[in-house]
Amino acid sequence: MHATGLWDPYNNFHMGNCAEMCAAKYSISRGQQAGVVDSDEAPSKMDPKKLRSLRPVFVKDKAPSKQPPRTTEAQIPKTCLCKAGNSSPLSDGAAALILTSRSNASRMGLPILASIRGYADANQAPEWFTTAPSLAIPKALEHAGLSLKDIDYFEINEAFSVVDVANTKLLGLPPDRVNLHGGAVAMGHPIGCSGARIVVTLLNVLKTHGGRYGCAAICNGGGGASALVIESEAGRAGRM
Repeated sequence: MHATGLWDPYNNFHMGNCAEMCAAKYSISRGQQAGVVDSDEAPSKMDPKKLRSLRPVFVKDKAPSKQPPRTTEAQIPKTCLCKAGNSSPLSDGAAALILTSRSNASRMGLPILASIRGYADANQAPEWFTTAPSLAIPKALEHAGLSLKDIDYFEINEAFSVVDVANTKLLGLPPDRVNLHGGAVAMGHPIGCSGARIVVTLLNVLKTHGGRYGCAAICNGGGGASALVIESEAGRAGRM
């Protein structure tokens, strides 16, 4: 998992370094990456001072590289803004989705939860995968014939808290419309499942809060990102 899912082969370093670079470039502090809990089974037991005392989870690796890295060691910030408390945990998980046509769903008597209105991929340098969703989301919206203001809620996968914060900042999204039920830092990031997981979460957000349009986006370790725009069936019926 560490070698195939969390390591940048282009620069030969842990992807946590990419998160540090993103936080430094966009002046995102530790505090801005901290989540706020207003409803939990035991929030009073959480001691925020312990988070500040955590040791950095990402350290330099001295393993020799077979090719020159794209990013030099001098370009990696020494700020240690990204730690275990604001990084997604390695988790097991499962999610299931059925994609079919409206006519086929009707013929089979299947309930329709939502329809896909648009989708897109985008890519940039591998070490900047953290902000690739900010490129994919506008492309997906254009494909859907919608604008940012048409979207009720967003799901942006939190490989690190800084991913959510940076893309929200770059796109000018209302923070209270992003990851409304919590992101991967809280729920986990099961690699290979998270794309389906954030879509299922988005479906539930739209249902719970009466939204019509939602946009899910996820970055990948090669510098790319994918985005999907969906229309809730319940929201569609309510606004027709």
